[in-house]
Amino acid sequence: MAGFICPVCKSQLVKDDKTYRCEKNHCYDISRSGYINLLMSQKTSNHGDDKLMVKARRDFLDAGYYKILLDKLCSVVDRYASDGSVILDAGAGECYYTSGIYEKLSASQKNVTMLAVDISKNALASAKSRNKDIERAVASIFNIPVQDSSCDIVLNVFAPFCQKEFSRILKKSGIYIQVIPLENHLWELKKAVYDVPYKNTTEDYHIDGFELVSSREIKGNIKLDCTEMIENLFMMTPYYYKTSEKDFKKLHLLDFLKTQIEFAILIYKKK
Repeated sequence: MAGFICPVCKSQLVKDDKTYRCEKNHCYDISRSGYINLLMSQKTSNHGDDKLMVKARRDFLDAGYYKILLDKLCSVVDRYASDGSVILDAGAGECYYTSGIYEKLSASQKNVTMLAVDISKNALASAKSRNKDIERAVASIFNIPVQDSSCDIVLNVFAPFCQKEFSRILKKSGIYIQVIPLENHLWELKKAVYDVPYKNTTEDYHIDGFELVSSREIKGNIKLDCTEMIENLFMMTPYYYKTSEKDFKKLHLLDFLKTQIEFAILIYKKK
């Protein structure tokens, strides 16, 4: 796991049996699920999504409903990656997109280093069954444990944004790829839950220190034919955190839902 550094002294981590150590002998155990925990704040053992939410997202994504996004994202990364590229997925979750991209690049015979960080232990533990060549670390997007100017590409798929860190870890002219929901994304799902639904707002795409070189929009519809999958979709969205139990229970009455999906893939180059 040569891609990560010690969060304490910032020196390189080297594998030592079932642990990783730095030159100053700071030590990090490799979990049974294959990740290492480099999160500085340990005030609570539960950060990020819990097991129930991780399972809901994994079951939904593995059913292929967002494959249209995965395929387009694979194509975009394949265009900008080259042999030897270091790629970091910031907020990788259970590594659905990370793994799909890595496998696409491998099929293109590009030998890359793929790093995945997420603040949720549960999410990275769930990634155990995905590609084992992906190097995974529990860490915050706001304190990413990699060296300055060490990444060729940084991915950010529906995850928090930290301009300062992404700029720090990207090489000169490195590529930053961000995926965001557009205005009508999951509109019919919102109408099924809320009395007064609201559309997503999209902010100005400008990012200081980056040049927007390209953008791709993906629009379509998905059909969910069971209550469990409808609830899984809702649980993997930010709306779940701020929805009352009364409104969430409205989904129990649905056994079919057709809803719009709308994404934008934004491709930036570090100035």
